[in-house]
Amino acid sequence: MATVPLFSQFPCKTRVSSSSNPKSIPKSPTIVPASSISRRPGFSTGEFAVSHADFRVRVTDAEDEWGPEKGERGSALSVAEEAIESVQETERLKRSLADSLYGTDRGLSASSETRAEIGDLITQLESKNPTPAPTEALFLLNGKWILAYTSFVGLFPLLSRGIVPLVKVDEISQTIDSDNFTVQNSVRFAGPLATTSISTNAKFEIRSPKRVQIKFEQGVIGTPQLTDSIEIPEHVEVLGQKIDLNPIRGLLTSVQDTASSVARTISNQPPLKFSLPGDNAQSWLLTTYLDKDIRISRGDGGSVFVLIKEGSPLLNP
Repeated sequence: MATVPLFSQFPCKTRVSSSSNPKSIPKSPTIVPASSISRRPGFSTGEFAVSHADFRVRVTDAEDEWGPEKGERGSALSVAEEAIESVQETERLKRSLADSLYGTDRGLSASSETRAEIGDLITQLESKNPTPAPTEALFLLNGKWILAYTSFVGLFPLLSRGIVPLVKVDEISQTIDSDNFTVQNSVRFAGPLATTSISTNAKFEIRSPKRVQIKFEQGVIGTPQLTDSIEIPEHVEVLGQKIDLNPIRGLLTSVQDTASSVARTISNQPPLKFSLPGDNAQSWLLTTYLDKDIRISRGDGGSVFVLIKEGSPLLNP
């Protein structure tokens, strides 16, 4: 056996017994066979111990010594990989949802198939909500959120085109001030001459980790702002009928000049504010998904709202 010569070359001392028996013969060092070599943690490969009259060789492998740490390291790596995959899946779902919302006019013109697809994506995102207690993360709620989709039918008449010719809903937003616990819902209208907005100011109270109670206090009709460039379209659509404006373009130009003068005068006036009294001016919202880009809320009527944070790349199709 290859290890025997190596051990036999190791210098050893024998112990002479102090017994009074002169015939006592000291024992020679004995070598433990390799088959009986025992391993003990704490010794690296090649270590051994000498005990009086015999050798006891204890050997450990590097794998045994580092095994537990390697196992912990592998477990941590597996957890990290799963976390990365979860984040990537969430980002994919967010982009898929944003793509599905494109062209739906905030849900007004979405087909039943598109609504079903959007509903499925919303459910998947809610199951991966990275903020299980949104009201405890007010810094994420804070800021301006743009409405990208809703199933709330109460908004559909407002979104429908043709109710007011040449005027359309340009943006619906909600601005949350988490420091003062205020919410402002705003609808911005755009026309050929100016833009204006109608807003409601409200206070909110935290009722649960996901739910807030909203009490509306004041309405505001914003001062019209002149557009940079005024363009008269060739036709308008009213109640599904196209009306050609070319024959009366000259008249419209004259009206446009007069309207511009009036709009400039109105622009110098302060916004019109009015109170919203009564217990009916209340609502609540349940936030079911929240991160830095998307907020999904469900209202007290069962409707869903998908809002995207102002400045998020998801606003760009």
